[in-house]
Amino acid sequence: MNNDKLYELLKNIENGQATADDVMQQLKTLPFDDMGYAKIDNHRQLRTGYPEVVFCQGKSIEHICGIAEKFKIQGDKNILFTRADEAVFEQIAKIIPDAKFNKLARIVIVNPCPVQNNGKKILVLTAGTSDIPVAEEAATTAEIMGNKVERIFDVGVAGLHRLLSKLDEIRSANVIIAVAGMEGALVSVIAGLVDKPVIAVPTSVGYGTNFGGLSALLGMLNSCGAGVSVVNIDNGFGAGHLASIINNM
Repeated sequence: MNNDKLYELLKNIENGQATADDVMQQLKTLPFDDMGYAKIDNHRQLRTGYPEVVFCQGKSIEHICGIAEKFKIQGDKNILFTRADEAVFEQIAKIIPDAKFNKLARIVIVNPCPVQNNGKKILVLTAGTSDIPVAEEAATTAEIMGNKVERIFDVGVAGLHRLLSKLDEIRSANVIIAVAGMEGALVSVIAGLVDKPVIAVPTSVGYGTNFGGLSALLGMLNSCGAGVSVVNIDNGFGAGHLASIINNM
């Protein structure tokens, strides 16, 4: 249930095309739809501006397909299934044939439809090529939420000249997402060069003492650069969603 659907229901009553009882039947599942193993939050788009997102990791194929069936019936557009693999996509595509899969971002988009953006740019940067999958999750999320997104990859501190050559593009962004593993130093450099909010995404990329992204996370949390917010390790979705909220304020 989104704003447009709710408005349509109310207009149908106003125009005499539906009765209050008709509309009540459709509103019965407005708060959530209890499937036993999952409670579909039908009210989320009305509250937050974007419908529920399904995190696939740890869910069975049967449960994921059941949720996809429910979204097919409801007809909501651009529902994201994150942390999905080829097997998940193949099963969802049997239910919703026009579903799309961004393999690099590990995101399935259900009931895909074009979105208009507000023209303000979100820029996604990575320190290295190995950080791209997390960056793509962030970028794809922000795009589906109606934002203009640009990408600049492999501009980490091992070669600052690569980053500085893109400085004009970086400064033209309204929000910056900086994705880095290892020690996460890229974020502090970016924050010291721009007057825009920087969303830091630590990744689990690195050698042993990276501790699966913990070193990058702590480095970003301890950044001396101002205007930095930090999301969890490998949480590209969270970064993309936060960037979208900031970009549309």
